[in-house]
Amino acid sequence: MEIKILGPGCQNCQTLYKVTRDVVEQNGIDATITKVEDIMEIMTYGIMSTPALVVDGKVVIKGRLPSQEEIKKILTQ
Repeated sequence: MEIKILGPGCQNCQTLYKVTRDVVEQNGIDATITKVEDIMEIMTYGIMSTPALVVDGKVVIKGRLPSQEEIKKILTQ
């Protein structure tokens, strides 16, 4: 599984990265997590507000900070 956290480095973006990393570690999910801060690359996903969570190339959350449970549900489906 390939997970990308999109955001320019704001507090919410950093929090999303940390929470996602924690969920992956706690649940033994085989995933690579990448933080994307380049605005031009972020724009290729068609999002206008960050942070965003991308799983295997698909934007699953954008413009808000999801709960740890919500991230777990998305990653374990």
